This record gives sequence, structure tokens and C-alpha cells, in this order.
Amino acid sequence: MSGNNTMQDAIEFIWAEVDMLDHGEFQDWLKLWTEDGKYVIPIDQDAPDFENSLNYAYDDAAMRDMRVRRLTSGQSMSATNAAKIMRTVSRFRLLKSDDPNVITIRCAQNLVEFKYEKLRNYPSNVTYVLVKDGDTFRIREKIVRLINSQGALAGMTFLL
Repeated sequence: MSGNNTMQDAIEFIWAEVDMLDHGEFQDWLKLWTEDGKYVIPIDQDAPDFENSLNYAYDDAAMRDMRVRRLTSGQSMSATNAAKIMRTVSRFRLLKSDDPNVITIRCAQNLVEFKYEKLRNYPSNVTYVLVKDGDTFRIREKIVRLINSQGALAGMTFLL
């Protein structure tokens, strides 16, 4: 990362993050987070308080680690015939940057899942709170607001 353009550096960091997920580089993905980082997929897109709301995921470091271990163990249903996933992220917008070491960015994500000879599409708005860490970032918060979060979801292997 160049360090000269914080927004561009953040976008490149997010591209690398989704690429790690799509290629199953889960241990490297776990290293991208701050110790207190939260990964949230709310059911109610407008929920103001994720801790006291229903969520598909509300993961701290221990839960992210457990989710990766389940997914990579070969023992869970989500690991059996694992889906092929491809994420595309675009439409990046800087939301706030009051602290020069913290950047909040929102983007569109189009996640395509291929499993059992079926393609499924999961569009979402994703908000990242990134904390500068030297010449890179760490994820303090990632909120994935699925467009169809209150509808029937066919699979959940995309949770990572």
C-alpha cells in the first residue's frame, strides 16, 4: 500500500480480504482483524443494536476462529460439498473519517454461490470500520447487510 491515498489503500485492502475468503485463505483472513473486531450479518437491516438483535452472525475473535475451524474441519455440513463462492465489491463510499487512524467505508457486495449445480446470488451492502496498522489496516467491524436478509436463505456457507 502506498500510504498516500487512504481511500484507495482501504479499497485495495477490502479487495484482498474478499479474495482471501473466496480462495479459502481463512487463517490469513483471521489475521486481518483487531482483537475486539466484530463480524455481523444482521437479520434486520435497520437494527440499531446488533448485540441485542437477531443476527445470522455476530462474531468476535473466538467465534470467527470457531467458524473457520468448523468450515475447514470437514466435519460440518457447511464443509461437506462446500460451495464455490465469488464476491465482487464495488461502489465504495467513505462514510466518516474523524480519526485519522480509523476509516469507515461502505460498499456494495455481490456474492455468488455455486453448490449442487445451482447458482445463488446474495447482494448486500457492507460497512467496514478499518483501523490503520502501520502501512495496512485491521478490521474493527464488518457489517454485511443482505438485501434479502428477512427472506428465505438457501444456504449459509457464504457466512465467511
